[in-house]
Amino acid sequence: MATLTVQTSAMSGAVLTMSAATSGATGSASADDFANDGRTFLIVHNGSGGPVVVTVNSATACDQGFDHDVAVTINAGVEKMIGPFTTARFGPSTTFWYDSVTSVTVAAVHHTA
Repeated sequence: MATLTVQTSAMSGAVLTMSAATSGATGSASADDFANDGRTFLIVHNGSGGPVVVTVNSATACDQGFDHDVAVTINAGVEKMIGPFTTARFGPSTTFWYDSVTSVTVAAVHHTA
């Protein structure tokens, strides 16, 4: 498992360092994680030739009472910002994985108000 260093973004902008996605499967110890404060987003860039699904593990039930993970499809050549992730639902350490890691990079970013 790779723990991403949470980077900070502000009104003046930020230069982000993207990290290679770690291969792993659902619930795998080789999935990535980050320290979550409820204001942290994931930025995922898919440089591959096909879509990639990023799944974020839900630690507890959502506000509708269901404990389900969040799966986001990122098409080829696209970069998406996912989140933020409430600590009540996703926990203070949030785990996520990808269905493919070829040419996929990621950053965890905290946005200051």
